[in-house]
Amino acid sequence: MTHLTEMDTTTPVIIGVLTVSDTRNKASDKSGATIIRMAESAGHRIGEYQVCTDDPAEIMTFLADYMRHDDIQAIIITGGSGISKRDQTIETVAPLFNKKLDGFGELFRFLSYTEDVGSKALLSRATAGIIGEKAVFALPGSSKAVELAMDKLIIPELHHIIHEITK
Repeated sequence: MTHLTEMDTTTPVIIGVLTVSDTRNKASDKSGATIIRMAESAGHRIGEYQVCTDDPAEIMTFLADYMRHDDIQAIIITGGSGISKRDQTIETVAPLFNKKLDGFGELFRFLSYTEDVGSKALLSRATAGIIGEKAVFALPGSSKAVELAMDKLIIPELHHIIHEITK
């Protein structure tokens, strides 16, 4: 009989937070603050937090920096995931996924539809995947959307995701 390594749910997950916005800074970034508050309330730690413009080169610079931090286990990006011309987060991040977590986007849109925004949920391109041994989540810039994703999807499954990608 094979025994699987037991999942540790007591050790904090170290998270890198990146807000992608042409209009926000750390002082006005409600969505990044929501991620930080909710993650810390759940017992996790923030390893890095930055705000960058909606520019693919700048997004890649911060993402590459977070990837070099061995202690960062998950990266949560907010903003730049819509359908306007300036929204470039998904096009920048998704091609880097070793594995895509299709269920994340599907569930996020379902929850958004049923709990919050109705048919406007079809505009969401929220996605998640694995890059190396890091879980990466790309969320909308709305603080309500961030709260929904953190409360219903990310926080309940974060330890499990990290456990699975590192075993």
